[in-house]
Amino acid sequence: MQDLKAIANRIRRRDLQAVFEAGAGHIGGEMSAIDILTALYFHVLDVDPTAPKKPDRDRFVLSKGHTANALYVTLAEAGFIPRDEVATFLKPHSRLNGHPNCTKVPGVETNTGPLGHGLPVAVGMAKAAQMSGASWRTFVLTGDGEMQEGSNWEAAMAAAQFKLDNLTLIIDHNRLQQGARLADTNNLAPIPPRFEAFGWAVVEIDGNDMDAIVGALAPEARVAGKPKCIVAHTNKGQGISFMQDRVEWHHKVPSREQYEQAMKELEAAAQ
Repeated sequence: MQDLKAIANRIRRRDLQAVFEAGAGHIGGEMSAIDILTALYFHVLDVDPTAPKKPDRDRFVLSKGHTANALYVTLAEAGFIPRDEVATFLKPHSRLNGHPNCTKVPGVETNTGPLGHGLPVAVGMAKAAQMSGASWRTFVLTGDGEMQEGSNWEAAMAAAQFKLDNLTLIIDHNRLQQGARLADTNNLAPIPPRFEAFGWAVVEIDGNDMDAIVGALAPEARVAGKPKCIVAHTNKGQGISFMQDRVEWHHKVPSREQYEQAMKELEAAAQ
């Protein structure tokens, strides 16, 4: 667990640096999701950076594609792309665009960005594995505001109908979306009863607690015949005091002074 926490801290620092240097990004939602990404890539997923397209690999879909930089840094840390390539984020001709592109970046399974697409695609992946008798699993990470998209609920119905117990949905429930709190737009909370009504196995966790994340993703936590939904209660801007639970940090870029303060806080946490 200490290794995973150290990796997550390292990813947070590199993500912060990349957003600051690029002058753009979605840092708040990246910070809330990094613990989940770390647990997936360094503890859960059966993937191989030397063979990113091997047929029996697990699949991961980042449905909240605007937090692509957190995925890029994680992929670099895991060996899918060179670490120094992160410095090209959002630069002309870089393959590290503002939203992930599966034709350009090894380890990216599908293009995302328009919200509400990742879960339907993941359902298709899980159904394909089921039909072919394959043992690989599919994981998808969405935002909570993203769950306001109706396409997600069509996909949720299909997943339950097909008994896709090889599918795990993780909802980054940081309570904030672009420009507002979830509670002030189209409030979906509490989320668990909704998925339970759709026939899913549901668990709630602290999505910034590595032990809780790993426990929820453990193979023995699978429920036969049911897709799984993990409602991960997180904090937008996790790890950086002045960003946490602040709606403006959905896509705000830190000033030099803010960058230095944030880096000091993350470095102190690494100790």
